[in-house]
Amino acid sequence: MTKAIMIQGAGSNVGKSMVVAGLARAFTNRGLRVSPFKPQNMSNNAAVTQDGGEIGRAQALQALAARRAPHTDMNPVLLKPETDTGAQVIVQGQRMTTLRARDYTKAKPQLLKAVLESFDRLCADSELVIVEGAGSPAEINLREGDIANMGFASAAGVSVILVGDIDRGGVIAQIVGTQTILPPEDRALIKGFAINKFRGDVSLFDDGLAEIEQRTGWPSLGVLPWFDEAWRLPAEDVMDIASTPGGNFKVAVPRLSRIANFDDLDPLSSEPNVSVEIIEAGHPLPGDADLVLIPGSKSTIADLAHFRAQGWDIDLKAHVRRGGHVMGICGGYQMLGREIADPDGIEGTAGSVPGLGHLDVTTVMQPEKHLTLTRATYLSTGDSVEGYEIHLGETTGPDCSRAWLRVGGRDEGAASPSGRVRGCYLHGLFSSDAFRAAMLHDLGAQSDLAFNDSVEATLDDLANHIERHMNLELLLELAETPRGYSKS
Repeated sequence: MTKAIMIQGAGSNVGKSMVVAGLARAFTNRGLRVSPFKPQNMSNNAAVTQDGGEIGRAQALQALAARRAPHTDMNPVLLKPETDTGAQVIVQGQRMTTLRARDYTKAKPQLLKAVLESFDRLCADSELVIVEGAGSPAEINLREGDIANMGFASAAGVSVILVGDIDRGGVIAQIVGTQTILPPEDRALIKGFAINKFRGDVSLFDDGLAEIEQRTGWPSLGVLPWFDEAWRLPAEDVMDIASTPGGNFKVAVPRLSRIANFDDLDPLSSEPNVSVEIIEAGHPLPGDADLVLIPGSKSTIADLAHFRAQGWDIDLKAHVRRGGHVMGICGGYQMLGREIADPDGIEGTAGSVPGLGHLDVTTVMQPEKHLTLTRATYLSTGDSVEGYEIHLGETTGPDCSRAWLRVGGRDEGAASPSGRVRGCYLHGLFSSDAFRAAMLHDLGAQSDLAFNDSVEATLDDLANHIERHMNLELLLELAETPRGYSKS
């Protein structure tokens, strides 16, 4: 009999994604066939799936934790912000439209149908589905038409565990206040609670747990201490991007306003001989950087304007004059060229803008999105490189004759005559250990990190952490067969 349980947060960024990943690995290690599921996600950090779509990066990590291939049913609605008031709407892996926030509310009934279809398919192929909510169910102003939290839980008949974040303070108010503000029918769906991110002696919160249990009537599933190794796992939330001090080799990464697919930074951040420095708006690119890495962007032309507004274009010219190295990935690659043309106004007003001019290439935006898992060859060494492409636009020009990757029968990427400026469309390439080691060696740094092995080891450590501190037997008891679904 398939069961499901939903992890909702008493606030944003309480660690729901990490808890779901840990639970997925823990129950998979117990021999259950587990699937992660998030009805609605909002992120520009997407993963490409084998069935030719895209989902939130957190659900791809949770699938890895469950030892399952990522599938578009694991995150049927993905919102990718393009402006402060509008987002691209991805439904079951494919772009449906771009909507303003006000118009998105009207589309929710149609989207709930797709969400429930995906959920039912996962249930048919799973013994346990672990659902992740979004934000907080206490945002009752968003309850009408909700598909992310209680709206989904109610429609699917899924029990809820509420998770609070003690690190930010006020966790008793988070949990008790959520119960107080919820309508009775939503309140009844919550079967228990857990506390996350505790620092120090957990027993010091025994009285706090007793207060919450007494005031809510909900059982505690445990207090999770702070998990020190969380930084080793790919992050999805742009707010989680942080500089990581390491060795003397410095990679400077300008934080673009619409930065996307920044999981490219994770393998570099894990390198003990590499320091990754995130450059915030208003701060110059450091003069001692060995490599300036311009990441992907959801809105390339807008982020190019943002790049110039910070004076980073001037800093980058100085970096190149000093003999520094530059790499652009996807949107960053497009910015490095001579021109970006958008004749159909896909990113806004139709027209073209000059690029940064460090690569002799031109990009033309096109409506069809390239969305593929990709295996390439690093032409310098012959090493295999695995990654994914997720972009609009085609890039051509003289510097493409110095491609440094080969994908099937075509060349990929471009390089300046000096070879110090390079770009490509392949995300995820730094996860390939041999390529990353060869590239860093060419730039004067050493690598002996097995990145994917370290992610797997960290997921096992996270599962063990959750096994020690969370009552998983009670969680399984509280999980229920979703409404209208049964499987013997």
